[in-house]
Amino acid sequence: MTVNDDPRRYEHLAAIRLEDPTAIARAAAARRRHPGPRHGTQNFIVAADHPARGALAVGNNPVAMADRRDLLDRLQIALANPAVDGILASPDIMDDLLLLGALEGKLVFGSMNRGGLSGLVNEFDDRFTGHTAAALEELGADGGKMLTRICLGDPDTVSLLEATAKAIDSLAERRLIAMVEPFLSTWENGRVRNDLSPDAVIKSIAIAEGLGSTSAYTWMKLPVVAEMERVMAATTLPTVLLGGDPDAGQDEVFASWEAALALPGVQGLTVGRTLLYPADGDVAGAVAAAASLLQKSPTTASNEVRTPVKVSE
Repeated sequence: MTVNDDPRRYEHLAAIRLEDPTAIARAAAARRRHPGPRHGTQNFIVAADHPARGALAVGNNPVAMADRRDLLDRLQIALANPAVDGILASPDIMDDLLLLGALEGKLVFGSMNRGGLSGLVNEFDDRFTGHTAAALEELGADGGKMLTRICLGDPDTVSLLEATAKAIDSLAERRLIAMVEPFLSTWENGRVRNDLSPDAVIKSIAIAEGLGSTSAYTWMKLPVVAEMERVMAATTLPTVLLGGDPDAGQDEVFASWEAALALPGVQGLTVGRTLLYPADGDVAGAVAAAASLLQKSPTTASNEVRTPVKVSE
């Protein structure tokens, strides 16, 4: 990655917020929109909502995402690849990217619940502290994402599920996508651990896809785990694959993505740290390598979509 060490390279973002804060809304209104997701064309969305939850670590570096200038550099490199057609971000980062003009023609997803801070005494009390459905509609966004960690031993899980259902309904009322990221989770040695066994992921899907009064606009955001064919058989909802904080080599991670991307119902990738902070520092190379997986992965044996019943508005 080319290093820009000018400490003032993003100073204009502070100046705009100071003197002309409505510029963010104007940038959102003027932005060219993405034509929208289509069956048979997988989407590549870059995720950048981790800092808002206090999750700054990547691999062995506990503060990898702490430098906002460095993060914006990396995001702009990723978004410059035409194969990257979307962003998932918290409001602060979204606003930065709007002001930088980096979201032209991109899918835009806002991060809705960041209250379950990393290391919080009760991370499962994951309140909706980020984008609201109304704010996303005003921004001209395509949808909102919610992290849904389900702990059967924690009473706050019920409140989280209720809040998630309300958010799904609020998005659906505006015809916006609800991207739900479910996990079955537990406390282990004072930390939250997500159970990535196939059975646990399948159970989390069953719970999450039943939230809200309609699933018409709901997507799943799922980890790539063992037995992904069985995992994907658990849902008829469009699904994007998440990257997480990789604990394996890049080649191994990419191979697992490639296999999962070939499965029915997989709409693409929503990946952040793995591509923004690759071990070799080559963000553009990591993004290009991931993009090549999408181009090679068949989503269906036929381009035709069978509609068993006639529907009309």
